Amino acid sequence: MTTKEEVLEKLSNAVLTYKRNDAIAAANEAIEINVNPVDAINEGLVKGMNIIGDKYGAHEIYLPQVLTAASAMYGALDILLPRIPKADLSDSKTCVTCVVEGDVHDIGKNIVKTMLTAGGYMVTDLGKDISSDDIVKNVESNNIDILCMSTLMTPTMDNMKKTIDIMKETGYRGNCVVTIGGPPTSPSFAEEIGADHRDANAQNCVSWLKTGKE
Repeated sequence: MTTKEEVLEKLSNAVLTYKRNDAIAAANEAIEINVNPVDAINEGLVKGMNIIGDKYGAHEIYLPQVLTAASAMYGALDILLPRIPKADLSDSKTCVTCVVEGDVHDIGKNIVKTMLTAGGYMVTDLGKDISSDDIVKNVESNNIDILCMSTLMTPTMDNMKKTIDIMKETGYRGNCVVTIGGPPTSPSFAEEIGADHRDANAQNCVSWLKTGKE
């Protein structure tokens, strides 16, 4: 009979070898032998994605590999997440990711979403070209802890400020950490619009959220 350790290794290796079908099979196997789904995620999938993140940060692999590894991880997560009792998720930080209105470039946002999920955050991805009103409505109605906004285009940067301004007006700003990212943004721009942090990259975003350090 397959052991827990063997299943965890299969999950990690499926991510590292970009094999979605293998990840799904390993997730089903984990359920069959009663591996705690939280352990399967943290000690299997996350272990693999952390290695992927390190390799990406070191320029040993590139964006297509990261996204393919993420696809493998999400294939397994689709099976494992519904098996986690809600009580076990009660302490997890909730996060919304989005690309602001006027921009449809979402590759960077997708990487952030992947790394946040691998880091144990419960992520809702609103997608791209999302209006400030819709962002705030989702964040407030779901009591979201963290908002990560991105844009690749200079003209749409003002929509980040608009979103934060609306949050200030509604009184929710103090309940939510806001980070921004994308090539045209900068730490000084983040400070100017009232964001908490400018993410240099996905790993930087997760690291700062977890430790408060760059």
